[in-house]
Amino acid sequence: MDTTQILADLRSQRDRLDQAIAALEGLGTAAVPEKGPAVPSPLRRKPAATAAPAKSGSRISPEGMARIIAATKARWARVRAAKAAAAKGRGAGGRRLSPAARKRMSEAVKKRWAAAKKQG
Repeated sequence: MDTTQILADLRSQRDRLDQAIAALEGLGTAAVPEKGPAVPSPLRRKPAATAAPAKSGSRISPEGMARIIAATKARWARVRAAKAAAAKGRGAGGRRLSPAARKRMSEAVKKRWAAAKKQG
């Protein structure tokens, strides 16, 4: 399909849309008829079917629901217990440095800064 054909198709669609818009704008000023037009319009939709959906026959018994609830509660209790154990093992604020390790790090940083000042 060449571009001239595509452009012609698009222009015809634009003309149809312009006509539909003009018709709708004209409805705002004119009286609206009781019934719709005799010719079905492409802009009108068919009413949706109002059939009730078929009900499924599978239901969970109260005992089955109680088992599911108990299993879910037990699962979340295990998750919370595992989280608490992990938090307890690493301390409240995460990993901690010993005072000796902190002092060694501080001295190493001071040494690096002194060397950088001496060079620059």
